[in-house]
Amino acid sequence: MFFGEYTISFYKNKNRLALPAKIRCQIKGDKLVLSKGFDGCIFGYEEGEWEKSSRKELNVPITETRARQIRRYLFSGAAIIEYDSQGRTVIPQSLVNYAGLDDDELIVIGAGDHFEIWNKNKWQKYLKNTEKEIV
Repeated sequence: MFFGEYTISFYKNKNRLALPAKIRCQIKGDKLVLSKGFDGCIFGYEEGEWEKSSRKELNVPITETRARQIRRYLFSGAAIIEYDSQGRTVIPQSLVNYAGLDDDELIVIGAGDHFEIWNKNKWQKYLKNTEKEIV
């Protein structure tokens, strides 16, 4: 299970980052799946969890408009990514653009069955707005 909030360095000229050790230790193997997330972030899944989550979406009939929209959104932006022993990986340019990763620092958060990669300013704004609603 993924949890916590981590500020990490992002090498935007190479689209490279190093995942925090506490996130890496939850991932089996040296591959993970990144996809477009909701609210302008990138979702990160261990491959097995991605498959479980995908099955849920694929069980909804394709005749339902919302099901097609979600499938297209999530699957079109997904990529299997490898990372090295120090957690270094390269994020595809399409996901960098989608999430607005244009700063030298990013936020990685645990979200239970997946983690999320956020533009630092977007995360702070999102968190502030969310706290107003739930606290």
